[in-house]
Amino acid sequence: MLILIILIIVQSILLVAAQSLLKISVELFGDFSWTWAYFKTVFTTWQFAASGICALTAMLVWMYVLKHYQFSVAYPLLSISYIIGLLSAHFVFHEAVPFTRWIGVVIVMIGVFFIVK
Repeated sequence: MLILIILIIVQSILLVAAQSLLKISVELFGDFSWTWAYFKTVFTTWQFAASGICALTAMLVWMYVLKHYQFSVAYPLLSISYIIGLLSAHFVFHEAVPFTRWIGVVIVMIGVFFIVK
C-alpha cells in the first residue's frame, strides 16, 4: 500500500506540474491569433513542452497503477492532487486560497481515508 501511495503522490505532482506549466505557458502566449508567429511562440515555449512531458509521464505512472492496483482504491487517492494543486496556486501563482477551500480539501481527504480503509 505504501508503494501505491508513493506512486499516486508522484503522479499527482506530475499532473499538477503539467497544469501549472500549461497555465504559465498560455499566459506567455499573448492574445490568440491564427498566425505563424503565434504558433511559433506556442511551440517554442519550454513551459509548454515541459507541461506535455509531465502530463505524459503522469499518464505512464497512472497506467502502471491501473495495471497493478485495484481501481476502487487507486482512483480515490488521486484527490491528493487537490492538496498539491492548492499549494501550487498559493506558492507558484500567489493566489489567495480561502480557508474554506482548505476545509473542503480536508473533507475530501477524510472521505478518501474511509474509502481506502
